[in-house]
Amino acid sequence: MHNSNGSTETKPSPRPKISAFPKCYLEEISKKKSMSVFDWIEMAKNLPADGLEMYEGFLWETSDSYLGKIRTALADANFLMPMLCCSPDFTHPTAQNRIRAIEYQKRMIEVAYKLGGPGTVCRVLSGQRWPEVSLEQGLEFASQAIIDCLKTAEDLGVILGIENHYKDGFWTYPEFAQKKEVFLQLLERIPPSPYFGVQFDPSNAVVAGDDPIELLDAVLPRVVSMHASDRYLAPGASLTDLACADGSLGYAKVLLHGVTGKGLNDYEAIFSRLSSINYSGWISIEDGMNGMGEMKESLEFLHSMCDKYYA
Repeated sequence: MHNSNGSTETKPSPRPKISAFPKCYLEEISKKKSMSVFDWIEMAKNLPADGLEMYEGFLWETSDSYLGKIRTALADANFLMPMLCCSPDFTHPTAQNRIRAIEYQKRMIEVAYKLGGPGTVCRVLSGQRWPEVSLEQGLEFASQAIIDCLKTAEDLGVILGIENHYKDGFWTYPEFAQKKEVFLQLLERIPPSPYFGVQFDPSNAVVAGDDPIELLDAVLPRVVSMHASDRYLAPGASLTDLACADGSLGYAKVLLHGVTGKGLNDYEAIFSRLSSINYSGWISIEDGMNGMGEMKESLEFLHSMCDKYYA
């Protein structure tokens, strides 16, 4: 564009939008039910975020009236709902359970639409790394399930985002497609669609023993959303200790969370790549394990990175 004196101005690139996810209250809301999603929305009002990401376990029911109350509470707090995180177990050894996972995921896609409208991301996973399921079986089970769900997403304008995940908090086994090689093989089996892409999480790549930047470079054109956190191994722990936790319920105790930007992830490299493709989707902080103060600090860090790379 040109200003009044004839000089040329560069129009700023659209910048990512920032959301928050309360990993610190996952158990309280989803399992213990000692606090509700409405309590979380109220607590988050003073956070520098544009939206609040949701998790399937936060939805104590999925009736239209209940979802409408969540929508209203979000709007009253000036938040959007950018992504609904779901954890379908598409690789379960039993066919009946795989069918059930597909039908459930389709319902969650509809829920994502009702909470956020067209363009909302609904996360999918591959499933658990069941010992009795081979690599080829798992790839076939997961890819066919995602393709089956994609039709529902396309009809509603919802975007499926498959995450390079570590492990759902309530799973026994880690993610089937946790490792980069398996994740990329699974991606190759999903036909290109504007309603399917990658939900990138650099910390999960670290946990998998992969280079987050190498993974991002491999999937960059397909990134539709991102989680931003920094994970640390507990003092004295190693990735070997993490592997030994396979088969135990939930997250390994050797994993710790901290302020984003102060851990192992190279966010300068990450934002440099995102800005190179003019990525303007959502980046959601997963934090708060050490208090809401750290979550606020992490969000402020993300805003500073957007200021730097999307000037």
